[in-house]
Amino acid sequence: MKRNIVIIMIMFFVMNILNNIGHPVTPSYVRYLEIPEYMFGVFYATMSFGMVLAAPFWGSLGDTGKSKYFIAIGLFIYGIAQVGFGLVHNQYLMVLFRLIGGIGIAAPMTLFVSLLIGFSDKNRIKNLAILGALSTLGASLGYQIGGILGDSEFFKSLIKTPSYENVFIFQAFSTFIFSGLVLLLIKDYKKKIEATKKEHPFASLAKIKTLDYKLILFLISLTLITMGSTNLSKYIDVYFNDLGQSTTSLGNFVLVTGIVSVFASIFIVPLISKLKNHLLFIIIIQMISSIIVFYVFRANNFILSIYTIYNVYIIFKAVYLPMEQNYISTYADQNTIGTISGIRQSFVSIGNVIGPLFGGVLYSVRPLLLFDVSGILFLVGALILVIILLVDKRHITKTL
Repeated sequence: MKRNIVIIMIMFFVMNILNNIGHPVTPSYVRYLEIPEYMFGVFYATMSFGMVLAAPFWGSLGDTGKSKYFIAIGLFIYGIAQVGFGLVHNQYLMVLFRLIGGIGIAAPMTLFVSLLIGFSDKNRIKNLAILGALSTLGASLGYQIGGILGDSEFFKSLIKTPSYENVFIFQAFSTFIFSGLVLLLIKDYKKKIEATKKEHPFASLAKIKTLDYKLILFLISLTLITMGSTNLSKYIDVYFNDLGQSTTSLGNFVLVTGIVSVFASIFIVPLISKLKNHLLFIIIIQMISSIIVFYVFRANNFILSIYTIYNVYIIFKAVYLPMEQNYISTYADQNTIGTISGIRQSFVSIGNVIGPLFGGVLYSVRPLLLFDVSGILFLVGALILVIILLVDKRHITKTL
């Protein structure tokens, strides 16, 4: 069991490096092609919409016990989409390839998590925290690598392209190789009960109607919080670019946040997981996060505050992720781990769709407005969680 968990974590880490190589050059690439700036949000939202559509489907397929094959297929689809996005130079075709990329990447994003949950009989929160930390660190390293490649004249000369296309080509072919390694190294989680094998994959969508109403409220809160956190992470990219910072500087900043996230996941999450009321702590996290966001983007010294106070938010974000994943996983049994993980990923992806689209409009009006709305979304998400907390307390009182 332990060996399987370690392999899943390592592979998830590498996947997140590869997935994020293209991100630091995308704002500069969009401007190089003279595509309207609002399309930056459209590209990200379209990819997330593909994940909304595909995540429950991939999750249900994963419950058949063949997750590694679907992970590999999804990665291959994503690699093809990245080649297309980097080479077509037409904003409408780029949107199409972003949609295809979202459909593909939904498979590994969903099934790696469900595999980890399946193998984690004990220490589930700890394992999810480590996975989340590796995801953030991998993304940070991906940004760092992509940022360096985007600024490197030597790398541009290796592949004769006029601008940033070579970064996407490198990312795609690295993903193709990685999909093969998934087939060789990943072992599928064998369930004790195999009844779900006969269920049609699209039946997973119908299960949304049968979810516990408290879980639905939690998922709605998750969507709102995801909208806020996605707008922060994605439009900080653009904000750095607007401040005249290089892609390397952006990569350095994201690397620092990744290191902070790993520290929080390794040393803080195990302590927090011992608390009895996780839901209450999640509420507190979101409220403090909103205050941090309101302050940081009004600070006189933005660079100093983004490297210090903003990293407190990064710590809270690292703590929140495994706690919310664990809360949602309590509503799954052995045969529905993949399906519930897929439904969760869909609600996350809905936030990733609406957030950047709405955020693009806000940012074009005034950057500060976008960051303020992100803080408000954290507060609204926390208020929904308060409703769940009050319902739980009322239920406990009635049973006494």
